[in-house]
Amino acid sequence: MAKEKLGVLCSGRGTDLQSIIDAIEAGQVPAEIAIVLTDKEAYALERARKAGIEAVCVDRKQFEGREPFEKALIEKLEAAGVTLVVLAGFMRILTPYFVGHFAGRIMNIHPALLPSFPGAHAHRDVLAYGVKVSGCTVHFVDEGTDSGPIIMQAAVPVLDDDTEETLGARVLKEEHRIYPECIRLYCEGKLKVEGRKVTILA
Repeated sequence: MAKEKLGVLCSGRGTDLQSIIDAIEAGQVPAEIAIVLTDKEAYALERARKAGIEAVCVDRKQFEGREPFEKALIEKLEAAGVTLVVLAGFMRILTPYFVGHFAGRIMNIHPALLPSFPGAHAHRDVLAYGVKVSGCTVHFVDEGTDSGPIIMQAAVPVLDDDTEETLGARVLKEEHRIYPECIRLYCEGKLKVEGRKVTILA
């Protein structure tokens, strides 16, 4: 069976990307990363290049509006033969134009237990609200913001003396554990989606 070809979109350091690279190299995920794209210069590009993966910055500022930018992303992904788009710290909201093009084939990880605390400042919002448990969520992407069907979640305690940095570090460890696992399940055809519900098949 042909391996899934991943297109990974990043905006920052690329630690989630690294966890996926490591899992693939260890033989834990039956996929290959065909291309890594960023919307600005980011260390994720360096991580990809060190692993021998094509890495391209598609600078958002070079485009007039979101659709031309997304069209450029789609062209790069299609040219690389990508079958699953993986968002790994990609800090742009994707429009229905992009989501529709890869419908059912976009995965994201969010650093909170959705549907609580969506958006770009999850750790800050978690601490401000005073909840006792946080974590991360892997989900399929739909046309909303962090609103797609949930694949897997992992929880961590929120400690009384937590800062955004200490909470973020604890959550990140779980991200690095469950994101490659969800990609593996997708590649093995073990994720069944019915409406909002994702069932993991045996």
